[in-house]
Amino acid sequence: MSIEQMIKENIVNTPPSGIRKYFDLINDMKDAISLGIGEPDFETPWSIREEGIYSLEQGRTFYTSNAGLPELRREISRYMKDRFNLAYQAEDEVLVTVGGSEAIDLAIRTFAGPGDEVIIPEPCFVAYKGCVMFTGATPVTIELKAEHDFKLQPEQVLNAITDKTKAIILGYPNNPTGATMGYDDYKALVEVLKDKNIVVISDELYAELTYKGKHVSIANFPEMKDKTIVINGFSKAFAMTGWRIGFACGHPAAIKQMQKIHQYAIMCSPTTAQFAAIEALKNGLEEVEKMVEEYNRRRLVMVDGFRKAGLDCYEPTGAFYVFPDLRKFGLSSDEFCERLLLEEKVLMVPGNAFGECGEGFARATYATSLENIKEALRRIKRFVDKLNR
Repeated sequence: MSIEQMIKENIVNTPPSGIRKYFDLINDMKDAISLGIGEPDFETPWSIREEGIYSLEQGRTFYTSNAGLPELRREISRYMKDRFNLAYQAEDEVLVTVGGSEAIDLAIRTFAGPGDEVIIPEPCFVAYKGCVMFTGATPVTIELKAEHDFKLQPEQVLNAITDKTKAIILGYPNNPTGATMGYDDYKALVEVLKDKNIVVISDELYAELTYKGKHVSIANFPEMKDKTIVINGFSKAFAMTGWRIGFACGHPAAIKQMQKIHQYAIMCSPTTAQFAAIEALKNGLEEVEKMVEEYNRRRLVMVDGFRKAGLDCYEPTGAFYVFPDLRKFGLSSDEFCERLLLEEKVLMVPGNAFGECGEGFARATYATSLENIKEALRRIKRFVDKLNR
């Protein structure tokens, strides 16, 4: 038997991320503009970087406790209460992870396995389905629709639930659509879920990047708090993607088991990043608010630019993405994005990279300079004009 035949079938059957192809194409292009990478273009604020440097100068290169530095967990507990009205005990309800991605993986592995089903509303962050498939569980997808502003409808969840359903993954503010869910949206969803033995894995990494009203979590509903794992982190709001620092909050019984997997697989999150994260929570929120203000300015420019170029475009209310509708051109998402890249040197990501129901759309990020955005919009309009001719 060859080594290829020894690899687990569920790993082989999990497709690679559909995003990478376009980044490979753009690497050798001069004067190309990328609206593809979901990463802040801001540098990590200086006080946060300085704290990371200082921790190294002081020789703080040791392992921390598996759950994370006690001071960091206390700061996370305070932050979640102050910013989102969610009360979690630092000692046993907070786990520091290697980015939000590890927290998502830990939560899925804790609650799902072979024979189980996990509901995933799509389009969504590309890792959800892969992490479910790696456990041997079956992803059950729900199509989020533009006519509903990409908000999850309670009847869709009700229709997707079976006796095998163990969890549902919610990602709001949403990557790639920029959609958010408000109090009333969640209230209707809670009526469906509150009496079900289903865990909610709520990915709220973009919680700070909300432009209309305050961020709401399904865990804000008392009947759902103990059944919800809230995922958050520092990558997007604090411009700390490369620091790889995130966290999960939830019921002590769930966090204890997630920590066990983390303990064996990871040991602890990067120590330098943990010290930097303490500084971020203590003194970095003013910088976050400045970045959010700039994102909001870019958001409005990008939505207006797409509409003037002749693309139907839902106005996102969170994250830093726009999800324009390409369907009227008769091209697949891949065809549109590949031609746009080759002919006008602008990179957008095909919507189907985020699930099959993303076909006919594309994701563009405004986590780049206003100058780049305006030039990219000029090129996109020129491309659309050619298609219309």
